[in-house]
Amino acid sequence: MTPDIGLAHWFGERALRTPERKALHFEGRDWTYAQFQQEIEAVAAGLAARGAARGERVAFLGHNQPMFLFAMFACARLGAIFTPLNFRLTGPELAFMLEDSGACLLIVDEAHRAVIAPHVERLAVLAAERPDSWTDGAPPPAAPVAAREDDVAVIMYTSGTTGRPKGAMLTHGNFWWNNVSGMHAMDVLENDVTLVAAPLFHIGGLNVTTLTALQKGAQILLHRTFDPARALADIAAHRVTTMFGVPAMFLFMAHQPGFAECDLSSLRLLVVGGAPCPLPLLKTYLARGVSMQQGYGLTETAPMVSFLAPEHALRKVGSSGRTPIFVEVKIVGLDGQPAPQGEILVRGPNVFKGYWRQPEATTKAIDAEGWFHTGDAGFVDDEGFLTISDRIKDMIITGGENVYPAEIESELMRHPAIAEVGVIGEPDAQWGERVVAVIALKPGATLALEELRAFAAERLAPYKLPKRLEFVSVLPRNATGKILKQRLRETLTNAAP
Repeated sequence: MTPDIGLAHWFGERALRTPERKALHFEGRDWTYAQFQQEIEAVAAGLAARGAARGERVAFLGHNQPMFLFAMFACARLGAIFTPLNFRLTGPELAFMLEDSGACLLIVDEAHRAVIAPHVERLAVLAAERPDSWTDGAPPPAAPVAAREDDVAVIMYTSGTTGRPKGAMLTHGNFWWNNVSGMHAMDVLENDVTLVAAPLFHIGGLNVTTLTALQKGAQILLHRTFDPARALADIAAHRVTTMFGVPAMFLFMAHQPGFAECDLSSLRLLVVGGAPCPLPLLKTYLARGVSMQQGYGLTETAPMVSFLAPEHALRKVGSSGRTPIFVEVKIVGLDGQPAPQGEILVRGPNVFKGYWRQPEATTKAIDAEGWFHTGDAGFVDDEGFLTISDRIKDMIITGGENVYPAEIESELMRHPAIAEVGVIGEPDAQWGERVVAVIALKPGATLALEELRAFAAERLAPYKLPKRLEFVSVLPRNATGKILKQRLRETLTNAAP
């Protein structure tokens, strides 16, 4: 008999085995695994009474909170498909996702009711903070729906930095195999306390440390939103052992006035992903004795593609590590043939089922041999370590040379005047494109283009040096912390060079 590896089943089995262990802490309240399971049952009953069933989509809109997790597992319990929405989007953008997914129910918190209210006239809306209003009195749900490995568990919409967002169909098998990869790669421990401050609607926030911790029987310390000062304080107060974050999150934490004195001694592992991590940031945490391991993944790979093990942290700084034992990677050039450096392709049981209701986009993304085309550029060294160069679409071609912005950003971040930097290309009559650095300075700092070029010339080839310098107060980022390069391009299009 094929075992049920569905989200609801494995959590239920975990709750049976460690009912007394703390599963979740949120804003002063604790839930044991037994209490967590009781919440799942209650939410499942309320959702079932309002039409949630196998294959139906249930959307969630709100900040990080326990109801996100209760509802996700409850949907799995019913065979429904959980559809988390990006709470930073506008009403029309959210309306598109609700319409595209065909959601039958929407769970929303009070903070986001106003933005979505004009767009949900025909949709049943449930209050995230007041579940008793829709769970009390609901008859117990029927027996749990057994999940097949390829059943869709979650539709997670891509960030949509270009064009309309697409709904990535992540199966129960994708989640299970990603957890297997995470437990092997990161040595998840039952006594871990993982701080979850990245948004749960994003695959990194949900599925790097969160679900692996729950499957192992560890504890989640959940923050409603990310606040760098509070994150540092809670690491010390709750003896946090692991945390996932994007580079910007760890950068903001390192810029806190009390960073040098904060007690980080409990930290066993910081996992950084979502974007290439600047080398100066890695070294900042290493100087505090904190192991910061880069990982690489995407929504479509659930997300783990590679992970840099702690024993290689110093020797392979800048690499995102090796693939887990069930994941394959290959590098191809523009002609689709194997190449030393080029696009990263991924294959394995963590690769998503496809894009919701978009068969053509699915066929374009996953080839006939099961390889997912990431759109990211990188290379694998002779020891099997993967290094991410940048997004293919962000690559700058100047004078026939390929330039990867992430490399330049990492070097420029070493300058003491720079708080944030984004590098983009713009048309150049002579060279095709030229390198532009968009910088947010630290308070009171000044910087000139020639000074920056002289600083970077020590480590970068001349063709990689910025030929234009622009200043902004803060770089535009999406909800996952990635710099919105397209917005930078739009902002600077009409600016005088």
